[in-house]
Amino acid sequence: MRCCASPAGTTRLTGRARPSVATPRRSLRAVAVATPDRQAAPTGPSPSRPSGGGSRGLQPAAPSPPSRLAFLDEDGQMIKPMPADYGFRSGSGRLYQQDYGTIPKNVLELSVENFKRELRALRRSVRYDELSEIASEAAARGEPSLLCRVGVAAGQAVRSAFAKLDVWLEQQNVLNELTQAPRTQMEGTLSPEQKEVLAKVRALKLDDAQVSARERRRLAANGGHKANWGIQAAYYSLCWVLDVVYANRPIERFWFLETVARMPYFVYISMLHLYESLGWWRAGAELRKVHFAEEWNELHHLQIMEALGGDLRWGDRFLAEHAAVFYYWVLVAIYLISPSASYQFMEMVEEHAADTYAEFAEQNREALQSIPPPLVALNYYKSGDLYLFDEFQTSWKASGELRRPPCNNLYDVFINIRDDELEHVKTMAACQDGSVALDLQNMQGIAQAKEEQNIAWLAPWSSEDDSDREADVAGKRLPRSKQ
Repeated sequence: MRCCASPAGTTRLTGRARPSVATPRRSLRAVAVATPDRQAAPTGPSPSRPSGGGSRGLQPAAPSPPSRLAFLDEDGQMIKPMPADYGFRSGSGRLYQQDYGTIPKNVLELSVENFKRELRALRRSVRYDELSEIASEAAARGEPSLLCRVGVAAGQAVRSAFAKLDVWLEQQNVLNELTQAPRTQMEGTLSPEQKEVLAKVRALKLDDAQVSARERRRLAANGGHKANWGIQAAYYSLCWVLDVVYANRPIERFWFLETVARMPYFVYISMLHLYESLGWWRAGAELRKVHFAEEWNELHHLQIMEALGGDLRWGDRFLAEHAAVFYYWVLVAIYLISPSASYQFMEMVEEHAADTYAEFAEQNREALQSIPPPLVALNYYKSGDLYLFDEFQTSWKASGELRRPPCNNLYDVFINIRDDELEHVKTMAACQDGSVALDLQNMQGIAQAKEEQNIAWLAPWSSEDDSDREADVAGKRLPRSKQ
């Protein structure tokens, strides 16, 4: 993405810049994004991180001149993006930001760096009582259930023990002194506009009872779940974690859901690739491409939730990432036994996600309409290169139509995500009844028809044409009058 200053003092975001030969390739999208630890600047390097902390997310930054941001889509519409990325990985480690598209380090370096980063986050979590912050914020949105209160009390006992252990290890010089301020103090470095948007995001609510009621109405209209007990057990265990652990915490809930929701598509791609490599089944190559587009879609949902701060807390990251790995292997086992059952599980998850997003958008409509969209959402829905966005929507492509949703505010973003989930539901249902093959054939037929429009039909080859072609190959072609 290219960043250039507009006459009105805004920052114009258009297509990717082509780097010079002498300059290392680097994504410029992050430079134009005002993150809590990197104030927006059209040009120049990002401010260095302070010593003594080292974790990503909300951190103090060197002051820099304020700048207005704007995203210019392919239609020439200028959209104001969210003024900050509030996620733990803001600035690097994600799409459209610093280091985007670069090659990773080796596994040892990556694991050591991540361990150090997460260890600091864990220490801050227990020392500065992150659990109390979570409980207070959740209570501000609604009365917590008895099970939630019991869980918080048990968690506080564990946290207190770890906090004492951390202090003792620090006194014994086993661990470095924890000098970085807690998250709430670091937020004092945000600009007034960034604070205002963050406050609006944290005030968003979700009534779990209304989500359950919406789901019951849908099931009653469709005749209920038709999955076997094993699939239903996996599904309801996931819903239970979402309802209990993430009660009154909608953004964190969505981030957990999207982290887990990517795993089935990894499974489908892995298993289809394995069957192809073994020579057992090669008819699924086109379907594998659809699943990759679905995973790409879920990745952007995940990063939208990260930009809203869904991954800020260590406990949420620990739970979501371990749950994702667990579900990956569970679904591998299910796919080995019954691919149809694996698709059925994902259909149920996507239906639940669509119900949740629909209820959330309905409950917070006015607030969401007052919040600008994250830059990652604009890059995905309005960048102009929508090949992968179109690829996962098999029902739309099979009809020859294209879906082009608006993305002017956070309400549009959540409506788009809801509609994306409904498209996943259609694809998962089509994978179960076999109609996805017909959709893929229709898509190929439409693509072939478009290609044929560009073919110039010529007269049949004559013997003179063959003679001319042979002369060309031999390098002996002469004007026909001299042959």
